[in-house]
Amino acid sequence: MRIRFWLLDITYDMVGDIPEIRMFGITDTGKRVVVCDRSFRPYFYVVPKQDVPMDAVLRGLKKLGLRAKVLSLDVVEKKYFGKPLKVVKVTCQRPPDVPTLREEARSLPFVQDVLEADIRYYMRYMIDNDIYPCTWHEVEVEEIEKPRDWQFDAVYLAKGVPKPIPEMRSVPELKVLAFDIECYNPTGAPKPEKDPVIIISIATNTGLKKLITAEGRRDRDVLWEFVRVIREFDPDIIVGYNSNEFDWPYLLERSKYVKVKLNVSRLNTEPATSVYGHISILGRANVDLYNFAEEIPEIKVKTLENVADYLGVKKKSERVLIEGHEIYRYWDDESRRPLLMRYAMDDVESILGLAEKFLPFAIQLSAITGIPLDQVGAASVGFRVEWLLMRYAYKFNELVPNRVERPAETYRGAIVLEPKPGIHENIAVLDFSAMYPNIMIKYNISPDTYVPPMEEIAPDMVYVAPEVGHRFRREPPGFYRKVLETLIKYRKAIREEMKKYPPTSFEYRILDERQKAVKVIANATYGYCGWTGARWYMREVAEAVTAWGREMIKKTINYATQLGLKVIYGDTDSIFVNYDEDRIRKLIEWVEKELGLEMKPDKIYVRVFFTEAKKRYCGLLPDGRIDIVGFEAVRGDWAEIAKEVQEKTIEIVLKERSVDKAIEYVHRVIEELRSGKVPLSKLIIWKTLSKDLSEYKVLSAHVAAAKKLLELGYKLSVGDKVGYIVTKGSGKLAQKAKPYILVKSIDEIDVEYYIDKQIIPAAMRILGYFGIKEDQLRTGRKQKSLLEFFT
Repeated sequence: MRIRFWLLDITYDMVGDIPEIRMFGITDTGKRVVVCDRSFRPYFYVVPKQDVPMDAVLRGLKKLGLRAKVLSLDVVEKKYFGKPLKVVKVTCQRPPDVPTLREEARSLPFVQDVLEADIRYYMRYMIDNDIYPCTWHEVEVEEIEKPRDWQFDAVYLAKGVPKPIPEMRSVPELKVLAFDIECYNPTGAPKPEKDPVIIISIATNTGLKKLITAEGRRDRDVLWEFVRVIREFDPDIIVGYNSNEFDWPYLLERSKYVKVKLNVSRLNTEPATSVYGHISILGRANVDLYNFAEEIPEIKVKTLENVADYLGVKKKSERVLIEGHEIYRYWDDESRRPLLMRYAMDDVESILGLAEKFLPFAIQLSAITGIPLDQVGAASVGFRVEWLLMRYAYKFNELVPNRVERPAETYRGAIVLEPKPGIHENIAVLDFSAMYPNIMIKYNISPDTYVPPMEEIAPDMVYVAPEVGHRFRREPPGFYRKVLETLIKYRKAIREEMKKYPPTSFEYRILDERQKAVKVIANATYGYCGWTGARWYMREVAEAVTAWGREMIKKTINYATQLGLKVIYGDTDSIFVNYDEDRIRKLIEWVEKELGLEMKPDKIYVRVFFTEAKKRYCGLLPDGRIDIVGFEAVRGDWAEIAKEVQEKTIEIVLKERSVDKAIEYVHRVIEELRSGKVPLSKLIIWKTLSKDLSEYKVLSAHVAAAKKLLELGYKLSVGDKVGYIVTKGSGKLAQKAKPYILVKSIDEIDVEYYIDKQIIPAAMRILGYFGIKEDQLRTGRKQKSLLEFFT
């Protein structure tokens, strides 16, 4: 019988001495199934040293595997960095034996190198068979007996290799469960060995909403009920927010102490840490949405409530907000516990809302890169690009280089202009579309086209990078060029296909998310080639790309100036100019014609403020949002009051164009602090312990606070955040830093410290440019008009 299934997850296991690929999927009839394939075997390549006869190589390799079964040795022709090469393909019986066989082969005197022995077995299976996660496949199968504790409708044994069905683009109806946990935390950061899970909030895309709560501080039943709900609802995807780093590790550790088995996978097993630090739940896709929030540069502090607010999921003004360190107080206080319940439900509703925003893109990113859905968010951009490159390498018959440890290398990067300080009105940010990928295509920049300095070659056969002089063959097309051209062509085809559907249709949405995923990967290729951890890393490639990029930016700036456009800033692949629609149109046309690149307006700022420093500015967008780049408001080592003051100061200056009002605002905050009207929670300074307390040579404030907690019997470990408040007293800052949980009254705080070291410095980063003195913020003395600072 033949079935069609959408691939949700994949793994492998050993059945006796046979490796079994297990593909977890959803059929076109809605069944949850496992498709098992026992036909594939692991392999790697041995590269002989030059001038060693292949017969001698084969004879030597036959001695491999005295303790492991080698099935075959085959001489094959491949390419390595574009050059033809004969290698031996070593196929063996068991994936666990590959590391041993690799080292044995590498130690042989006639072996130059061993390649592709570090590719994960199930990823190798997908690469070789052109199988992609989150896409449809068809396969001939026979149904086999399902293990009693597996939570599937059917288990099949594949009678052949699954074949992709590219015309099927739909996504099946997926069951999504969102969850979040709240822990009792009277000592600050909760510890699973002693602090119970008091609430687990759950929401599903079918409308289920549930709070699982502890009896006092007894949470064993909470964990049992959590397992029951998951197994009963049987989700395809489980989503959380920072769940790979906190929720799942905490639940797993806590379950050991209360003796509960978290058997929530479809194979009736517990979650386990897998590649890239993500938590794997076999048969389900566990997706940590924080991974995707991290990639939104406009959101500076990526708390759940900030991200949900920014994306229109749930406004901060319409939800309950409770400081994390206050949770245990709300639990202990019967009158305030309902607020904590509402807070927990607001959190999980926000997570489910973010899933609706992020999952369509995540699914298409998985389908493009070939990385399973539960891993693709946790994988770095470099790994996403690399897995796609490995697929193309297989198609182009290219060998994949090994990953090697390299020291960091510096090279001159992109151009960043000195900004024109001041406040500028009506400014357009013009972006080169895919500048670096297009440069790599145009000049055939790739590791396999690079010509070393000592190699002789006719000048008309190479492109020569400006400034650095690196040479790249014009022909044949390099590996990077072929991949990038394929991606760009594919994206254009998707965009053409989108025109067939109304923007409100499901088909349009899927295609739109897919073209976004292709764009992200294509644009990330340059960053990959400059990453020292990359398999295809070559410094000269990255250096040449930025050299051509600098040349193109300079030419664009010169022509913009000739047109009469005022260039106030430039960074990497964008320039900031005064918004003049006609002249900008002429500049865009010139860039396309003369440089062969596409340029388009990315943002229009109603008003933008630059200091003298590069990469430090803030701008007012037409919809009233503020863009902040490079200021302290995004840093974590300032108290909330300092961040709040800086953000509000920026808002007043940009929206109201009044330094006087900004001074009044800062002075009002200072007076509120002096009169005890600022909540203690806004004065906490959070700092992470980056090493064991015994290793700190200098007694900094957060270390001193941590030591005080230890004296009181609290347990702390590396990675914990320590919250402290600076209190009254004499001596150094460390002597005045007190754990926030020990500060009971606003009267204890060192008001002048917060004024002099937090509030005023944060405001002066902005107001200092306008000639404001610190004393004016203390006294509230007015300032002359802001208009003279406009350019």
